[in-house]
Amino acid sequence: MTSLEKPDLGTSTVRWRWPSVHPEGYKFAAIAALVSLALFIFVAEWLGWIGVIITIWILAFFRDPIRTTPKDPKMIVAPADGLVTMIANVPPPRELVGEGGLGTEPVTRVSIFMSVFDVHINRSPIAGTISRVVYISGKFLSADLDKASEENERQHILVEGKDGMRIGFTQIAGLVARRIVPFVKPGDIIAGGQRVGLIRFGSRVDVYLPAGTGAQVLLGQRTIAGETVLAVAGRDERIDGIAQ
Repeated sequence: MTSLEKPDLGTSTVRWRWPSVHPEGYKFAAIAALVSLALFIFVAEWLGWIGVIITIWILAFFRDPIRTTPKDPKMIVAPADGLVTMIANVPPPRELVGEGGLGTEPVTRVSIFMSVFDVHINRSPIAGTISRVVYISGKFLSADLDKASEENERQHILVEGKDGMRIGFTQIAGLVARRIVPFVKPGDIIAGGQRVGLIRFGSRVDVYLPAGTGAQVLLGQRTIAGETVLAVAGRDERIDGIAQ
């Protein structure tokens, strides 16, 4: 390639398409559809149409769109779609510390709240090996409360990159959510942005950034799982923004 040539950045061949539905959602949609049919036949037409709307909403809830993830090993991407509701310096959960895990010193935690209208497929913040998966039963407090990270039903996942960087993140069930569905287990090798699980229905994901790494997102910002860059390893510069 000569100095006057530019690298091929691709052509405009990417087109919007309907997102697929994760198989986990088909059984709920089927149940809603059968109830809707029964309402049409045995009760009242207007109730049947309400059932149809609920069926469509269930399919939308379990939508599983394709995401494009940057491959830079220093970039830590969002594991969830949703709203950044908390950014705080806190000690990592005890389930993620110890030998082969995170340290005990406080690190930056970014909390992403998923409403019932967000995509609920969660993705890995980095590429690497799943070294720990810890499920804990608990309460079902509103997921936007700070104490939900310690009291609610939750699942901790620890992934270690090839360079030794460890990222811990926690799926937290919320007020409406009643089940965390894992797609991975310890020992699995995953790509950055790969699907690791989902939470039904409405919830939160906490990400614990490595020591010396600060958030590159702002409170009130919306994230896209597998695409939004939450942080860059080793960068701890504060960023400012404005809600408008």
